[in-house]
Amino acid sequence: MHQFSLARLAAGLAAGEFSSRELTAHFLDRIERHDPRLNAFVTVTRDAALAQAGAADARLRAGEAGPLTGIPLAHKDIFCTEGVRTSCASRMLDGFTAPYDATVVERLKAAGMVMLGKTNMDEFAMGSSSETSWYGPVKNPWDPARVPGGSSGGSAAAVAARLAPAATGTDTGGSIRQPAALCGLSGLKPTYGRVSRWGMIAFASSLDQGGPMARSAEDLALLLPAMAGFDERDSTSSPEPVPDYPAQLDEDVKGLRVGLPREWFREGLDAGVAASIEEARRVLEGLGVVFRDIDLPNSALAVPAYYVVAPAECSSNLARYDGVRYGYRCEAPRDLEDLYRRSRSEAFGAEVKRRIMMGTYVLSAGYYDAYYLKAQKIRRLIADDFRAAFAEVDLILGPTSPTRAFRLGEKTADPVTMYLSDIYTIAVNLAGLPGLTVPAPMAGGLPVGLQLVGDYFQEGRLLNLAHRLQRTTDWHLATPPGFD
Repeated sequence: MHQFSLARLAAGLAAGEFSSRELTAHFLDRIERHDPRLNAFVTVTRDAALAQAGAADARLRAGEAGPLTGIPLAHKDIFCTEGVRTSCASRMLDGFTAPYDATVVERLKAAGMVMLGKTNMDEFAMGSSSETSWYGPVKNPWDPARVPGGSSGGSAAAVAARLAPAATGTDTGGSIRQPAALCGLSGLKPTYGRVSRWGMIAFASSLDQGGPMARSAEDLALLLPAMAGFDERDSTSSPEPVPDYPAQLDEDVKGLRVGLPREWFREGLDAGVAASIEEARRVLEGLGVVFRDIDLPNSALAVPAYYVVAPAECSSNLARYDGVRYGYRCEAPRDLEDLYRRSRSEAFGAEVKRRIMMGTYVLSAGYYDAYYLKAQKIRRLIADDFRAAFAEVDLILGPTSPTRAFRLGEKTADPVTMYLSDIYTIAVNLAGLPGLTVPAPMAGGLPVGLQLVGDYFQEGRLLNLAHRLQRTTDWHLATPPGFD
């Protein structure tokens, strides 16, 4: 059952081949057996999951089931879950139990999905390797000596190892797409505002966006309608109607114009990744897709602009963790200043502290205009580059990550090199566009991700092209050794 797609699981549940309780128990047993090798889960909610599965079975028997009823999934531990620890993989929130569900959790629960547990991640979603977690690093199922990517690395590792058929993630600068690419999955970062951020613990509020991770574009198309839509509790939520994404999957792609950014295929791109992307491009060309070279002239400025804007917002958002209201509190503080200083210094990890310091600096008097304001102007230029490109093409194609999964510890001593892991994904967040990664051919025994970028609210077109590619190839069906 763990090799079935979401559509196949839904069909099996509807036909009575297996119950949701049997299916849920199967995945819980796999988590118990395999997760010690991966550290993908922070919390496993066995009893609650079996109770939810029982309720799903009752809905199935009553003929009240939807397309996702009874199917298990895992949530990234950045989404608030009522009565369950929500830690953001930080010592700061290790003891925090959320009193409510995030909108994403609430909607998927209403759709009848069963929560298996909460997945590990980079602390407060700050990282590209899932090594900054208070609970220890996540391992890549394809090679446990390598990283799964980040920050949604626990979700990616869990789905890749078939410990869950799907998972939620969040993407601030590539944190759904990059780990999905390094673990051989499909992952979607929707248009900013497409999925509510209410109850999703904030890193950088103008960049964060929740989205689904699964094995195929078809699975993503089934998940997204249940997650997306306007939420009056989120002031950044879009009222744009949610299309029928599954109905768009089989549309003809012949004549679709796809741009290849020259800037994404230059120095810094691993040769194996480049060859894999080229093979995928040839397959799409055989389906009638028309390719043309395009320019994104300000893309080289995306990383420095991001690492001004995101830390600035993180500095503001994380100011609430002061040892007073909730979260970690140091022992026996001498006074209020000591309480603030020691609570934050003891509970935040090195990468979180680094970004708070960077953000506080660029927002400080005398530096705001020189750094933060300039970064926001660059952000506008990057968005204008995409706008000009979409006047010529329908979608944009390129690599998701410049390399395949790197070894644990390989980049932890060099933050700048780590930051460059997201060089092809960050611009999409700065512009607020939708981005999708799907598996390309393996290179050297490791997964490679193919990234597709669309204009605002064009998730259906991205899923359509990705699905047609996956109907023609079997790259997305590969399973890590030892997890089949």
